[in-house]
Amino acid sequence: MKVKVLVGGAVVLMLALIAFIVVQVTSRPQGDGPPGVAARVVPAAAAACDPGRGDCLPKLDFVDHNGIVFAAPSLAGKVVVVNFWATWCKPCQKEIPDFNRVYTAYKDRGVVFLGVMTDAPEPGILLNFMSDYEMTYPVIPATNDNLLAFGYPEAIPTTFIYDRAGNRRTMKRGALEEKELREVIDELVR
Repeated sequence: MKVKVLVGGAVVLMLALIAFIVVQVTSRPQGDGPPGVAARVVPAAAAACDPGRGDCLPKLDFVDHNGIVFAAPSLAGKVVVVNFWATWCKPCQKEIPDFNRVYTAYKDRGVVFLGVMTDAPEPGILLNFMSDYEMTYPVIPATNDNLLAFGYPEAIPTTFIYDRAGNRRTMKRGALEEKELREVIDELVR
């Protein structure tokens, strides 16, 4: 009896693994390559966004680690930067100081930064991390809703930037440097 249970469990596990791989391979946008390799900025069309293509700012509320709600209507008419990251991620740690500087420079010009944290450190560890990296922009714990809305980013960090009309203008897998981030935002706040 134990052998049948073990064999059955192994078969189910293998089928789940195969299904996961098939979904990952077939859902990857063309030309983006594997996560973590040759990250590049992918500009989106400036025309009206099409929710069916996933190029619109998702209509969902973001709740930061302090319980502050960034409701979808409050994001309308703003440039929105959504960055998926984790405390253990070295490229994320590298880009956080750049994000802090850009956030500070643009927050009063209608630009909102939302750092969606994909891991779940203890509250004290998170506060220490935020202090160590002098994080000033909102930290949003990942939820099934916000992960699903952004297509479960294949790599972290991954950054999405939306213009004031809610059109996705940029999506980048991999660390985003300050110069590159400023160039995109400068164009959108003009």
